[in-house]
Amino acid sequence: MSALELLRRYPLVAATLAVALVGGILSVTGAASLVPWVVGGWAVLMAARSAVGMVRDLLSGHAGIDVLAIIAVSATVLVGEHWAAIIVVLMLTGGEALEDYAAQRARADLTRLLERAPSDAHVERGGRFVTVDVAEVRIGEILVVKPNELVPVDAVLLDEPAELDLSSLTGESLPVEVAVAGTVPSGAINGARALRMRAERTAADSQYQSIVRLVEQASAQKSRVVRLADRYAVPFTAVALAIGGVAWWVSGDPRRFAEVLVVATPCPLLIAAPVAFMAGMSRSARAGVVVKGGDVLERLARAQTFVFDKTGTLTGGEPQLEQVRSADPDRALRVAAAAERYSTHALAAAVLRGAERRGLAVPDATDARETATNGVEATVDGARVVVGKRAYIERFAGPVDAESLEPGQVAVYIAIDSAFAGSLVLRDRLRPEAVATVAALRATGAELMLLTGDAEATALHVAREVGIDRVQAECLPADKVDAVQRAVRRPVVMVGDGINDAPVLAVADIGIAMGARGATAASDSADAVVLVDDLAAVERVARIARATVRIALESIWLGIAISVGLMLVAAFGFLPAIVGAWLQEVVDLVAILGALRALGGRSERRPARAGALATSEAGR
Repeated sequence: MSALELLRRYPLVAATLAVALVGGILSVTGAASLVPWVVGGWAVLMAARSAVGMVRDLLSGHAGIDVLAIIAVSATVLVGEHWAAIIVVLMLTGGEALEDYAAQRARADLTRLLERAPSDAHVERGGRFVTVDVAEVRIGEILVVKPNELVPVDAVLLDEPAELDLSSLTGESLPVEVAVAGTVPSGAINGARALRMRAERTAADSQYQSIVRLVEQASAQKSRVVRLADRYAVPFTAVALAIGGVAWWVSGDPRRFAEVLVVATPCPLLIAAPVAFMAGMSRSARAGVVVKGGDVLERLARAQTFVFDKTGTLTGGEPQLEQVRSADPDRALRVAAAAERYSTHALAAAVLRGAERRGLAVPDATDARETATNGVEATVDGARVVVGKRAYIERFAGPVDAESLEPGQVAVYIAIDSAFAGSLVLRDRLRPEAVATVAALRATGAELMLLTGDAEATALHVAREVGIDRVQAECLPADKVDAVQRAVRRPVVMVGDGINDAPVLAVADIGIAMGARGATAASDSADAVVLVDDLAAVERVARIARATVRIALESIWLGIAISVGLMLVAAFGFLPAIVGAWLQEVVDLVAILGALRALGGRSERRPARAGALATSEAGR
């Protein structure tokens, strides 16, 4: 961005520089008597503008510290130091511009996703391909994605395998090969040849658009991180006024008061925290997590308890069907799959995949009804079918013996027309990064807990595998909410996925949704969303949050320390007002550069993977 473009973008800075230029010309052209009116008048006008903003902040509940800058400008004008006053005004307007510029720099990783959002699609209609707005694509339509184009909506690949760039979705830098009939997420970048696909979701429901919505929410959040600086605002203001007042009283010179307040202007407090937290949000985005506001990072940095869901969070969430235990295995699996088609649970998808792999034709079901975390019932081929937990099945079929299972297995029970019809045995796998992630969080001193709807034996098995001591099993959504609300060590972080976790994610102090597999109610209700299929991102974003708060505080304290030192020098008369004003500009620059350290390095994704794959049970 050129200097001219910067001045156009920040008109108050341009106007202040113009006033200073006019004042300089007047001072050498025999009209020096006008300089105090032109330069001092503009300084007073800008002080009045700041005063209006300060009053608005006070009315909204924020203890603004612009009072120091307002008093500094007024005092320097009154004692005839109009050039020092214009420098303070330049500091104020320039500080706002620097904060905005730094925030734009820090937000770059968030906005990059928005800029790359698919806008149109090539759709087959009437025997030919036409280009339409991405919002007009309908499920089932045939798409053509040209070389190097973005896939517009979630689709299924037709005709031939393809290599796709998924870096904007998963962080994977190498091309990923997708087989025929494989799922292709929107936002993937096509390779060197055109591909045909069938649209599986509308644009509004596709993965990339859901990520864009999350980024828009995060970018639109008015961060409340100013609270971090507010803690120091009143003491800093009181100290500055006290030093200035004592200097005036001892010296008897009102200039001494103005000289002290010139170097006490509060830009380090006003700028450092917002810039640091915006940088932290950008760094989190590079790590695969969209954080919906700087205040989320502030709370996450203080987290004392981490609570995990199991299926899809600690485990991969894609259990595999291993056995069908029934007198008529094919019929049991067919009707179970028909009913499970109407369930949102991870086990339902596993049952459907199991039926497809066995080549079974899954019939249609009617009158389907799901009971969250328990099971689903529906009418299939004229029979009433119930699929779910053993306790749920017993409501319809009477007592049922528990299946004998190996560690890492779970049973889904089936009843047909109020009679027990068999069970399906499935197995989910622990995420390979789960053990290392839990260990890293435990090393911070945080308390760890597992909440799941699974049976206690299943929950305990997974907890032992990953190293979590506190377990609460057989939870309904309301039970999870109650457990999080009763947690003693706060703030509490809840990590989960799926619709059933939405309530507990909403009530936790910080809700983190594993949203890599698409938009869910969990993503909408969470404070942060993990966009990569990697549990280690939770530990990374917690580490980023702690670093961000530390850097923000370091930047604030550095600015305060330098300002107090300069105030003491000015109090003894060794720092003329105009020199102090320029030194304060240096303090502002130091504070901003210090806050930008929160951006971190460019390479942020380092999955914490350790240990061999361990089996675990999956449950509702």
